[in-house]
Amino acid sequence: MAGRPSPEQRRELGTFLSSRRARLQPEEYGLEKGSRRTPGLRREEVAVLAGVSVSWYTWLEQGREIQPSSDALRRISKVLKLDQIESRHLFALSSREAPAAATGGRPSEGLELLVRAIHAPAYIRNTRLDILAWNDQIADMFVDYGLLQPHERNTLRLLFLYPPYRTRILDWEQMTRGMISAFRAARAQALDKAPFESLIAELNELSPEFRLWWQDTEVKGFDEGAKRMRLPSGEITAFTYVALTPAGRPDLSLVTYIPTPTTPDRDRES
Repeated sequence: MAGRPSPEQRRELGTFLSSRRARLQPEEYGLEKGSRRTPGLRREEVAVLAGVSVSWYTWLEQGREIQPSSDALRRISKVLKLDQIESRHLFALSSREAPAAATGGRPSEGLELLVRAIHAPAYIRNTRLDILAWNDQIADMFVDYGLLQPHERNTLRLLFLYPPYRTRILDWEQMTRGMISAFRAARAQALDKAPFESLIAELNELSPEFRLWWQDTEVKGFDEGAKRMRLPSGEITAFTYVALTPAGRPDLSLVTYIPTPTTPDRDRES
C-alpha cells in the first residue's frame, strides 16, 4: 500500500505539475490563447481536460495534503503529455506505485568480474550515481577511483567538485545537467531518500552551480548518448555511452564507453 507523500514531496509535485503545464500550447487542445498572464494552460483547463475538479487540481499544485488516485494521475499525465520517465516521476512524487529502488547493495562477484573483463572503459553505478566497480580503462580516462574515499566515488560529486572532470568532458554542462536530471528522478522513486538528501546538502553547500541547477524540474533517463572527451594524452575522442540494467538488479547500471569514429572537424578545437 502506498504511503503518504511528505510535505517536501507535495511541494515538489506542485512545482513539477506547474512547470509541465507551462510548456503546453492552448491551441494544441483547441483552446483560444487569448490574453494569459503566464504561458501554457491554466489550472482550470488542465482540471477540465483531466476530468477532475478545479479546486482539487489547484490544491494538488499548491501541495495540499490530498491523496490523488492512480487513475487521476494517469489522466493528468495524459493531459500534460508526460513521457514515460516524467509519468513515473509524477507517480513517485505522489507515492503511488513508486518502484522500490535500492541504493546500498554491492554488485555481485560476477558483475565485478564482468566489468573488469570489458575492454572498453566501464563501471557499475547505483541509482544514487555512486561508482561501485570499475575497470582500468575507465580509471585511466577519468580518475583512479581506488585512490578516492568511498563517499567520493560519486558521479555527481566528481562532476562538481573534482576539477579534472571539467577539462576531460568537453560538453561538461550538458553532461552535468543530464546527470542531475537522472539523479532527481531516481531520488523521487527511492524508498530511502536519506542517501540522496545527504549528497544534495553537501553539493548545495559546496557548489553554486549545483545549487542553481537543482532548482530545475527536468527529469530524464540517462541510459545512452554521446560524449566527447579530452584524454590525458590531449587527444579528443568521441564515445557512445550505454547504461544497461543487470537482470534482477534494478538498482544498478553497467555503463560502458565505446569509442566512436569522428570526422576531422569534430576532433579539432573550435
